[in-house]
Amino acid sequence: MSFTDSDVQAALEKLTDPNTKKDFFSSKSAKNIQISGNHLSLDIQLGYPAKSVWNEIRTMVESHLRSALPDAESISVHVSSKVVPHAVQRGIKLVDGVKNIIAVASGKGGVGKSTTAVNLALALAAEGARVGILDADIYGPSQPAMMGIKGQPVSRDGKSVEPMLGHGLQVMSIGFMIQGEDVPMVWRGPMVTQALDQLLHQTRWNELDYLVVDMPPGTGDIQLTLSQKVPVTGAVIVTTPQDIALMDARKGLKMFDKVNIKTLGIIENMSTHICSKCGHEEHIFGSGGAEKMCHDYNIELLGSLPLDIHIREQADSGNPTVVADPDNAAARVYKQIARRLAVKIAEMAQDYSSAFPKIVIQNT
Repeated sequence: MSFTDSDVQAALEKLTDPNTKKDFFSSKSAKNIQISGNHLSLDIQLGYPAKSVWNEIRTMVESHLRSALPDAESISVHVSSKVVPHAVQRGIKLVDGVKNIIAVASGKGGVGKSTTAVNLALALAAEGARVGILDADIYGPSQPAMMGIKGQPVSRDGKSVEPMLGHGLQVMSIGFMIQGEDVPMVWRGPMVTQALDQLLHQTRWNELDYLVVDMPPGTGDIQLTLSQKVPVTGAVIVTTPQDIALMDARKGLKMFDKVNIKTLGIIENMSTHICSKCGHEEHIFGSGGAEKMCHDYNIELLGSLPLDIHIREQADSGNPTVVADPDNAAARVYKQIARRLAVKIAEMAQDYSSAFPKIVIQNT
């Protein structure tokens, strides 16, 4: 006996992607199904970067199909990922060279937002995505130091600049433009928003799947500019378990809601303190606050990270945790959060604006 396309389809409908919780057929992940005699080949194309689990998914699909299709003499499954642009605020054009923009924000400073942003960007890159990070904290740029990048960007045409490169990321920050780490940015609001616009649109981003934007804390000029001029796919809010931090995080969440930017989830930083001497774990800032906030607003708690001295030391040294110690517990949490973020974005409506033809009216 042999098998048909319908048999393959039925088998794939019973197999669920462990990351999306959807079957491989209805999610349209299964492509190019080819049957030649009793030989079967197909592609599994994931909508999110998952390089570290490609082999695991391939083995799972092949094993399932062998069980469901006993007549198959050989089964070949090729797994890959393809990230596409997704919908943003109405009427805002996508940035050249950038498919999706993720804003990482916080209601207040000191919650580890920048450290979280850079590790999420590195985690996405580790899964095979093309990733950039834009340091939008004009008054307190920290990404040059966290990424261990020195020097200034170059311009090839006198109009735009090339992003700086570090740890496989494309990076841009106002910190690259100023002389000296202790030089303050004494600028009024309009200058700040203009600087953000120039950093975003005059940087020659090179085919990014994701651009992670490290936002300044609060709900001021930069955040308003972001909602009005920047095509944001979704936002992530970083908080600590402290009541004060959570109160400000709620304001940030409501702000994104008002400007029609989807909040993808909450990350609770400094959730517990781990003693560097004995390893004892303690909730020094309280517990359950972010979980309650997520319940109140029906959004997802993407993950919780400890207050760990090694995370701080690695970021300060220019080698954030995901690249400095990729197998440690904190790095694994960053990677889990990054994958969940990518899956949530993949489930959003796609942006087809770039596929539409341009209509030009000329007098003849």
